[in-house]
Amino acid sequence: MTGWLLHHRQAAEQALRRLAATPLNTLLGALVLGIALALPAGGEMMLANFQRLAQRIAATPQISVFMALDAGKKDVAEVESLLRRHPQTQKVRLVPREETLRRLKDSEGLGEVIESLPRNPFPDAFVVVPGDETPEALEAMRAEFVKYPKVEHVQLDSAWVKKLDAFLRLARLTVTLLAAVLGVALVAVTFNTIRLQILTQEAEIEVSRLLGATDAFIRRPFYYFGALQGLAGGLVAWGAVLVATLLLRGPVADLAALYGIEFALHILPLSDSALLFGLAALLGWAGARLSLSRHLRD
Repeated sequence: MTGWLLHHRQAAEQALRRLAATPLNTLLGALVLGIALALPAGGEMMLANFQRLAQRIAATPQISVFMALDAGKKDVAEVESLLRRHPQTQKVRLVPREETLRRLKDSEGLGEVIESLPRNPFPDAFVVVPGDETPEALEAMRAEFVKYPKVEHVQLDSAWVKKLDAFLRLARLTVTLLAAVLGVALVAVTFNTIRLQILTQEAEIEVSRLLGATDAFIRRPFYYFGALQGLAGGLVAWGAVLVATLLLRGPVADLAALYGIEFALHILPLSDSALLFGLAALLGWAGARLSLSRHLRD
């Protein structure tokens, strides 16, 4: 076990020396990889902040439950009790038919029309504020409420929820596809970098083979080289996203204040930062593995 750790430490040190031996190439490679990683990382950061903002400014969806015209006070009380006891309802407000009629009478231009009606044509209604605002939960509540006794119609005010959900899913898919494409580009860049490293050290590799070195021993420093180069790109991407967030925080806060909203951009959380570094190192390692596999096969 000690020997295995020693070999890996030596391979990592050798990879670091190779990176330090060509600082300009290392810097340029890190910048290229960093730009490729910064785009999806920045997109994820902006998407997360937009979700937070949307949750704050979007109106709360409501479910309107309309009773049948022949529903009596007992029926209304029964449905009100069912709605208030429902585990997914946050708030229930009864709108009596008399209140609806009175409001319309007070409306400009409708008073005479309402007065001419032979009877009150409006039903008792409930306005329900749901606890769960996801489209699936709202639709499930609508389907359940319409089965209550003497309920004539249930109207779901969730058009904005569906539009917002569709937009967020599209944005998430776009960020995912962008990350996949740029991830392939990162692997390709690392593949080419390792190929050049192999070509420059071809004689050293052949000598090592003649001396009995295993393929694992020869490959190990290149694996670390690719992973470290990817990690350097991840650090550049993280720094770029951090700087962009700090630069945009003030203008975004000022813009939100114009609409009466207190909002500030959040930087990438620790978990997302760790994921960024891990994926960057993994993609660098993958590019090195592909390049080495081809070289050894040749």
